[in-house]
Amino acid sequence: MAGQATPATRALSKARVSHELHPYHHDPESTHFGDEAVEALGLDPLQVFKTLVVSCTGGPQSVAVAVVPVACQLDLKAMAAAMGAKKAALADPQAAERATGYVVGGISPLGQKRRLPVVIDASAETQQTVLVSAGRRGLQLELSPTDLARLCGASFAPVAR
Repeated sequence: MAGQATPATRALSKARVSHELHPYHHDPESTHFGDEAVEALGLDPLQVFKTLVVSCTGGPQSVAVAVVPVACQLDLKAMAAAMGAKKAALADPQAAERATGYVVGGISPLGQKRRLPVVIDASAETQQTVLVSAGRRGLQLELSPTDLARLCGASFAPVAR
């Protein structure tokens, strides 16, 4: 793992959670980070999940994290409902980076600068393992959805469409 340590991988190692790293070449011109990971690694886009930071209004939290399959889009109404908010919108990229400590395209639900509420799409529960960003572009990590939820303090809800 030398040269691949990130706050996310350190959190997994500290918790002694079984996981596998999947490095791949990141094209600096790519802006479709999830699709790039799926294609480079030859994986099912329903098993690879993207991490999206959302701003919530009218609820107990102003910022939260949604983890949805690359093959899907985030249902903002469902995310707002899962957060007990009136409305949810994708956060500004700079705000997402400030809140998580990661760069866009490498935001992991694990090891964030400050612990944000996390909602993982319920489809993850049907997978034996899921892949999420390991905290930098060009590196995915694979682990059980149960371990992911436990380490993030996440809940599962149908937030993808």
